[in-house]
Amino acid sequence: MERYDIAVIGTGPAGISAAITAKVRNKNILLLGRAPYSPKIQMAHMIDNYPGLPHLSGEELGRALTEHMEQMEIAVTLDTVRAVYAMGKYFAIQAANAEYEAESVIIATGVAPSHTIKGEEEFLGRGVSYCATCDAALYRGKTVAVVSYTPKEEAEAAFLAEMSEKVLYFQLYEGMAKLPDNVEVIREKPQKVEGGLKAERLITKEHTYTVDGIFFLRESVPAAQLVPGLQMEGNHIAINRKCESNLQGCFACGDITGTPYQYIKAAGEGNIAALSAVSFLDKKQINEKRQEENDDRKQLKIAEISSTTT
Repeated sequence: MERYDIAVIGTGPAGISAAITAKVRNKNILLLGRAPYSPKIQMAHMIDNYPGLPHLSGEELGRALTEHMEQMEIAVTLDTVRAVYAMGKYFAIQAANAEYEAESVIIATGVAPSHTIKGEEEFLGRGVSYCATCDAALYRGKTVAVVSYTPKEEAEAAFLAEMSEKVLYFQLYEGMAKLPDNVEVIREKPQKVEGGLKAERLITKEHTYTVDGIFFLRESVPAAQLVPGLQMEGNHIAINRKCESNLQGCFACGDITGTPYQYIKAAGEGNIAALSAVSFLDKKQINEKRQEENDDRKQLKIAEISSTTT
């Protein structure tokens, strides 16, 4: 598996700014999100505080960002990130369609709605998951529940249906879901997760459903659940002036770090986060080289002592 220097999660002004700066610094980057950019950019009717671009609409800003990325040959990998794990020397990124690895990570997801239900966080990793393609094999021949907030998640439910004995699909959006015949669609809103050592029941206002596992599939995962061990300040990631989080090699920028929710602030933090990630990688490379040199000296010394004694 290819291991990237920097994985940037999010395609708003913060994520795009971070990707551009990292590319300028000749780093191998992975930009995960929506193409060509986050739809939140289009929401702005008029932007008046972006230097050099007065009276700019969100749509015009989006076009400018797209052109910049095209000129820099920066591609967006269309995938929804479910979880990011610090593995010591690198980060493992679990997404809806694939798994990725990176030496460092920049979180630029914007503010995700904190709409977890009671018991969801308590049983995360114990029967509750955010990635069907990652954990489907654990529920082969079992009964699982899928709580879906958008039609985009139907593909993951269909994949689960290939392995699980039964899939209960809780559809929380309008329209008709396109799913295999062996998936039972339920139009009830989950309110609570219960269980003992692991999640065993999903409770709605109308009924209680006994299951072996529960998948909550949203377009975005709250940062606290996205990266285990990440220090939070309310719904925001706690960072210092270098956009460093409490996890070494993990940086954050944009709305996810707190107010003001301004495009110019997000873009500025994206630049800082990328420069900090580059500095982190450079120091890491130097330390690894020194460690290799020390190991070589130790081996040479051992060889000299061995030859002397014999």
